[in-house]
Amino acid sequence: MKWALQNKLAGSFIPICASCKKIRDDRGYWNYLEASIQSRTEAQFSHGICSDCAVALYPDYLTTGA
Repeated sequence: MKWALQNKLAGSFIPICASCKKIRDDRGYWNYLEASIQSRTEAQFSHGICSDCAVALYPDYLTTGA
């Protein structure tokens, strides 16, 4: 899968919003990163939350071990 994605996007200029990370398509529309990649490849996404974001967004739900 990794190679398929690299081959599809290799040498491509991909305009991405510096704030929300949406990608502008060839028609000028802004789409979510996941939708843009899914439309160009066979990739599928599942979502989770990294530990840095979990701490920043949900500190009351985390245990510190103390």
